[in-house]
Amino acid sequence: MDKIEHSLLSAMPVQAFSLKLARTAIRMTHTPSWKINKINPDHDLVICLSGSAVYDLDGEKTELRPGMAMLIPAYQRFLGQYAGSGEMLTGVAQHFSLELFGRGDVVGQMNLRRCVKLSNWDVLEPLVRHFRNTPQGTTTTLAAHHQFMVLLLAYLDDALIEWRTAANPQHDQDRLSLQIMLTASRLAADPVGAGGLTEALAAVPYNPDYFRRAFRDRIGMTPQKYRELKRMEFAVNRLGVGLSVKEVAAELGYSDPYFFSRMFKQYIGASPSRYRWAGSSPIDADEIA
Repeated sequence: MDKIEHSLLSAMPVQAFSLKLARTAIRMTHTPSWKINKINPDHDLVICLSGSAVYDLDGEKTELRPGMAMLIPAYQRFLGQYAGSGEMLTGVAQHFSLELFGRGDVVGQMNLRRCVKLSNWDVLEPLVRHFRNTPQGTTTTLAAHHQFMVLLLAYLDDALIEWRTAANPQHDQDRLSLQIMLTASRLAADPVGAGGLTEALAAVPYNPDYFRRAFRDRIGMTPQKYRELKRMEFAVNRLGVGLSVKEVAAELGYSDPYFFSRMFKQYIGASPSRYRWAGSSPIDADEIA
């Protein structure tokens, strides 16, 4: 699959996802005698901090070691047991569900590696420990949702093999939601490309007018306006590193910097000159407002 699709979730608007934590985090602290044989009604993400364990899911054995994360799908029986050499097995497990536009299970639409070594473990390990050790009551907190979302996205980014796009008449709305996510992410990934919008919509297996309406219903704006928003967000970044308004306008293909400035203010809510990097050269008198 295209590399872009491995970071689709991070490119989507926050309102696209509904993360639900079925319970507070499970603080794993197991001795060599530990064993488990269970089925959970929710997905379960397990992250190991110390020691090791072997899990058996449908006859497939997986060893979980420090820095590794493993997904146990909902309603799948799993067996686990301690596999270390005397060190305590510690980590955290979180039961969750993740829906796309409130219409379908995101995880169920992915082909994932069951267990991965988290690529940014040096950064993620302190967060995992904080998430595990933060005192929790009987209900999950907003902070716990935010922290777990970071960990979940890190796992999905490393584990994603491909998206399941095969036809399934019983889940047409799930397929439509997935196509909207793919399209939105492609638009966000290539804000400068001249044919980005046309190419992204040409790859969609739906009637163009129907898809545009569905996209607007879920994202809150049409594909064209969504791409323009992402272009203006790209412009914010370029202005922030010191480029002039005229330079950014030209980079985005605007022949008229004044028109670019009006579009920027319409989408961002402030003039482009407000976003110039504080360390850049002084703004010229003819700088576009």
